[in-house]
Amino acid sequence: MCHDAVQLPHIADDFRINMTPVNEPTPSRRSLLTGGLALGAATVLPLWATGQAQAATGPSVADTTAWGARPPSSPVRVLPTPPQKIIVHHTATPNTTDYSQAQAFGLARSMQDWAMDEKHWIDTGQHFTVSRGAYVTEGRHGSLAALQGGTQTVESAHCTGQNTIAIGIENEGTYLTVDPRGEQYAKLVELCAYICGQYGLRAYQIYGHRDFNATECPGDRLYAMLPQLRRDVAARIGGDPTAPVWPLLHNGDTGDRVRALQHLLVRRGATITVDGGFGPATEQAVRDFQTLVTATSDGWAGNQTWHQLAVPVRQGDTGEAVKAVQLLLTAKGVPTDVDGAFGPGTLASVATFQNTVGLPADGLADARTFSRLLA
Repeated sequence: MCHDAVQLPHIADDFRINMTPVNEPTPSRRSLLTGGLALGAATVLPLWATGQAQAATGPSVADTTAWGARPPSSPVRVLPTPPQKIIVHHTATPNTTDYSQAQAFGLARSMQDWAMDEKHWIDTGQHFTVSRGAYVTEGRHGSLAALQGGTQTVESAHCTGQNTIAIGIENEGTYLTVDPRGEQYAKLVELCAYICGQYGLRAYQIYGHRDFNATECPGDRLYAMLPQLRRDVAARIGGDPTAPVWPLLHNGDTGDRVRALQHLLVRRGATITVDGGFGPATEQAVRDFQTLVTATSDGWAGNQTWHQLAVPVRQGDTGEAVKAVQLLLTAKGVPTDVDGAFGPGTLASVATFQNTVGLPADGLADARTFSRLLA
C-alpha cells in the first residue's frame, strides 16, 4: 500500500527546514500484501450494521465500527479547520477479482494492521479507501464524522507535509500499467464530489500523491486519469477543473519568481537572502526542504516543491507567503505594497489579477492563483 509518507508529529504544515522530525519512520513503499486480506473474514459485519452510514448526496461509507477496526493507540487529533485539498493514492496491493464487501473490510483491517504494527502509527494513515468492488470504508477514526460535519479535518499520515490539510483517499489495487475498474472509478468520483461539497473544495484541488512526495503512487495510469477525475467532479459541483501548473526553477535563474520562491523558503525556516538570484545557497535550501518533505531531492524547484511550499493566503494573513504574492502581483502589473500584510489593498489587487486571468475574483490567493502569478 502506498503510504511512502511519514507521519510528522503535529508539525505537518508549519515545520522548519532546520528541524529534525522526531520518531518518524523511514519512508518506503509498502510491499504487496500476500494473504493478509483474508484475516478476520468471519467478523465482517452485514450491510445493515450500525456503522454503515449513508451521507446525504454522498456514497455509502462503512465506518471503523462496521469493518471491525482496532482502537487507535493514541487519541486521534481533530483539527478545527477544513482541508485544503484531496490527495488520491493507490494501495499497491494485488488487483483482486474479489469485489465483495468482505474483501473491502479485510483490506481495511490489513491496512490498519500494517500502519500500526509495522509503521507504528497511531491508526490507519488515510481517511477513506475505495475498494475494487466500489465499497468505501473509513480509514482513520473520526474521518467520516468530520466529513459529515464539514468544518474539521482529522490529522492523518498519508502524505508527508500535507497530513493536516489534505484528505487522503486510497484506491485498492496497483495502477502502474492498468486502469481502475469502472465501478471503482465511478465511486471515487462520487466520493470526491461529496468531499468537495462538504468542505467547499473545488475540483482542481484534487491531486495525486506523487505531486507532493517522491513516489510512484497513485500509479502511472491512475495519475494520468486525474485530469478526467477533476472534470468528472466539476461536472457535478461546477467550476473550472484546471489544476495549477508550476514553473521549473534552478541554479542560475533570476527574477521575481526566484524572489517568491525564496520568500516561501524563508517561511519554512531557510536562512537565505531574498535577492532574486538562484545561487548555491538557494539550491541548498531547496534540497533541504525537499528532503524534509520527502520530495525528490534534486535542488530544482518544480511540481513537488511548489505544491509543498505554496500555501493559500487571504485577508488578515501576514508573513513571507503574503510577500511572495505581493511582489508577484506587482510584477504582473498590479502594483501592491510588499509589506507582508494581507489587507484591503492586497485583497483588491488579488481580485483585480484574478479578473484579468479569468479566475473567480474571490481575493483568495490559493494554489491556482499563485501558479498563475508565477506563469
